[in-house]
Amino acid sequence: MSNSSSITQFLLLPFTDTRELQLLHFWLFLGIYLAALLGNGLIITTIACDQHLHTPMYFFLLNLSLLDLGFISTTVPKSMGNSMWDTRAISYAGCAAQLFSFTFLAEAEYYILTIMSYDRYAAICKPLHYGTLLGSRACVHMAAAAWATGFLYALLHTANTFSLPLCKGNAVDQFFCEIPQILKISCSHSYVREVGLLVVSACLAFGCFVFILFSYVQIFRAVLRIPSEQGWHKAISTCVPPLAVVCLFVSTGMLTYLKPLSISSPSLDLVLSVLYSVVPPAVNPLIYSMRNQELKDALRKLMAGFLSKALNFPCSAYHS
Repeated sequence: MSNSSSITQFLLLPFTDTRELQLLHFWLFLGIYLAALLGNGLIITTIACDQHLHTPMYFFLLNLSLLDLGFISTTVPKSMGNSMWDTRAISYAGCAAQLFSFTFLAEAEYYILTIMSYDRYAAICKPLHYGTLLGSRACVHMAAAAWATGFLYALLHTANTFSLPLCKGNAVDQFFCEIPQILKISCSHSYVREVGLLVVSACLAFGCFVFILFSYVQIFRAVLRIPSEQGWHKAISTCVPPLAVVCLFVSTGMLTYLKPLSISSPSLDLVLSVLYSVVPPAVNPLIYSMRNQELKDALRKLMAGFLSKALNFPCSAYHS
């Protein structure tokens, strides 16, 4: 038995105890991490450098990519390092910082996804009012509200979680520090307040999900009015992929945080955590941008400019 004042570090859950599989986990996570860095990095650079992409849709996409970079960087590098060096340890302060960062970025990303669904709804269903509904000032205010809400939410949960007395050891049944796993090692009945806070947060998250679903249903209906097969294809490509990622993110996250302890197991928790913490940041660049012709054209133009400078060719000569 121990208490929180005597805990100086936590022990994270390893993916495997076999050395060969630990190295396999390291290389697999490294590939996913590099793909996420490359995809989101290209999106950020392209949108920042191309004036034609300084529109509400790409402004929110830029915010999403920034959040995705931070989101996956909070958990994956530490897990890779633990597998490489065959260790499980994370310091008390490091665990608190990881929990805060993860909660902050996850919450802010969810609100940005909600705003992006509203942006697409306004652009497709209310095109005549789009400039009024999503002016530059409104976009900045909405993005700032998403980041600020995520920060306050994370601060509240982190302070509340780490104020609980911990008397069931220091082993965390997860490959990173998250709220449900810290609650498991807290003293009996001491976590009721935090669980109540999680339930309230889940209700708000469900409300946002209903709004997202409503927005994409309206978009789907509007796009289907386009005659011929093109309407069906455009409706499916516009609505299904982003909605699928949102459903994966929300369903696995809510299941992780709200499922009863009776059906909890380390293997199930591990699979769910990978699905909502590792997969979305890696696939979001493909879902939201690499299928976007305007963004791909801007990326090709940017790469052409870099190559032109590297080869000492003037840009004007290249484009001519």
